[in-house]
Amino acid sequence: MYFNGLIIGIITFVIIGVFHPLVIKIEYYFGAKSWIGFCLAGIFFVLMSLFTANMLASVSFGVIGFSCFWSIKEIFEQVKRVQQGRYPKNPKRKYGL
Repeated sequence: MYFNGLIIGIITFVIIGVFHPLVIKIEYYFGAKSWIGFCLAGIFFVLMSLFTANMLASVSFGVIGFSCFWSIKEIFEQVKRVQQGRYPKNPKRKYGL
């Protein structure tokens, strides 16, 4: 049997599961400007996936990279959710885009 598909599925599931609370925490502490960090990390991981020979590592880097890109959108959505009162505001900073 070949377990690569199953392993890739598990890795993807874990990475997405990690990014959900990561976006919430990063927005809380750093705000919407953190999208730049997600963009740079996304570019880095996508490039790593292109230059990695190991298939599982390459796929993992690709999933992390595109999860970073998706997190850019989610950061701005999180700002809106905080403004709607669905998540707590950080009292140490001002909100707004």
